[in-house]
Amino acid sequence: QVQLVESGGGLVQPGGSLRLSCAASGLTVEYYVIGWFRQAPGKEREGVGCISHSDGWTYYSDSVKGRFTISRDNAKNTVYLQMNSLKPADTAVYYCAASRIPTMSWNDYDYWGRGTQVTVSS
Repeated sequence: QVQLVESGGGLVQPGGSLRLSCAASGLTVEYYVIGWFRQAPGKEREGVGCISHSDGWTYYSDSVKGRFTISRDNAKNTVYLQMNSLKPADTAVYYCAASRIPTMSWNDYDYWGRGTQVTVSS
């Protein structure tokens, strides 16, 4: 049984920071590509970034590059999304997902968490 559980969302002011966690059970994160996606109200789901299995290379969308960082703690079987310099446009439900291949296409991901809400507002 595979489960991905996101946590760390909440309300933050513009310019602030949050760190989201994706805790995995039933799979080992270093054996999967772990992606972060987000979906704002009325918008399609978009890829935020991902971290590869094994060597841990990362990819980021242009909208978050330089502000967000994905990392992995293999001992905790957890992937993190550090979000800095947050903007109101970052407001969305954030999801983590696991894929067998390196991809940012959401339909290639096998497992999904339920998401955590991030709201950036003053």
